Amino acid sequence: MTLSDFRETLTSLEPPPGLGAALAALWHDGRGDWEAAHRVAQDMHTPEGAWIHAYLHRKEGDPTNAAYWYRRAAKSVPSVTLDAEWDAIVTALLP
Repeated sequence: MTLSDFRETLTSLEPPPGLGAALAALWHDGRGDWEAAHRVAQDMHTPEGAWIHAYLHRKEGDPTNAAYWYRRAAKSVPSVTLDAEWDAIVTALLP
């Protein structure tokens, strides 16, 4: 699956089967459901989950909480747009 393919799934009512938690969280966010994305990210105890959690708090406008999660993910706070970061995370996580 490519980033473009992933974006095309955002028109569906449910995430594609077999996505995994990280991409499912980003799928929910891509559809504008921050709350669902955050619920999924909260249950992930991996560096990828921390990265998504950081991105979500950055998007929420909570830079302090976002910075905490970026540290947990061993990532720097990005200077790119939120859309560019979403693309980068999805691309990094796609098989």
